[in-house]
Amino acid sequence: MNKKVILPVFAVVVLLLIGVVAYLTQSLNEQKTINAEMQELAELDKMEMENEYQQFADQYSEMKTRINNDSLVAQLTKEQLRTQELLKELKQVKSNDAREIARLKKELATCRAVIRSYIIEIDSLNRLNQNLRAENTQIRGQYEEANRQIEGLNTEKASLSEKVAIAAQLDATAINLQMQTSKGKTAKKLKKCRQFFVTFNIAKNVTAQAGNKTVYVQIKTPSGSTLAVAGTTAYENREIQYSAKKTIEYTGQETPVGIYCNVAEALMAGSYRVSIFCDGNLIGSRTFTLN
Repeated sequence: MNKKVILPVFAVVVLLLIGVVAYLTQSLNEQKTINAEMQELAELDKMEMENEYQQFADQYSEMKTRINNDSLVAQLTKEQLRTQELLKELKQVKSNDAREIARLKKELATCRAVIRSYIIEIDSLNRLNQNLRAENTQIRGQYEEANRQIEGLNTEKASLSEKVAIAAQLDATAINLQMQTSKGKTAKKLKKCRQFFVTFNIAKNVTAQAGNKTVYVQIKTPSGSTLAVAGTTAYENREIQYSAKKTIEYTGQETPVGIYCNVAEALMAGSYRVSIFCDGNLIGSRTFTLN
């Protein structure tokens, strides 16, 4: 073959080969770049999945602090452990393991749906608890108000009862003290006195309870002692001495009363105080100066 023909053909072949090699080299480099970018995307995708799994695990911990339901807390703990186990599996998987990544991505979607359902349930329970607390607060307020009203009524009742009790107390009027001799005649001198005759009227009182009443007379000497002590009776949560007593029939109308008190001791001149008691109350008193 003519050399003039072979050389040009050879040159063309060489150029073609060079072109093919250059094209293949460029294609290979482009494929490596694409593969590197795909690997980077896979790594980022895997990292995002890990972050989301971790967020779910942390969210379960946070949700458990918001509720007091033991059964629900147990369910949340179970789902949290499952999420943490899937996260552990994901961290051990290579980013280019498409099958495992796809499986764990599907599990992630399931976890996302499960945690969303628990969030809705817990929010509903919290709203219910808030409503119950509000109702309890309202009921407690109503109960306290009712107690205040009851206390007010009790106070009013006690005040009214006290007023009725005061109104029902007997009242001794026209109290008089007469000195008498041993023969029952009026003694003009204290040294001749052998008995006292105490007279008074129990005033009309339609509020007081009618029936038998025991009336006590206490005579205090100038020295402050009780004259001719005959016994004791209750007055203001204590026992006091009395000089004489008498049971009368009280009908609610004015009733005159006379009570004798024997004297067995020497009497000194001065002020003698006569006090009348009935039903545990002091119903009258008067002081007399005797010589």
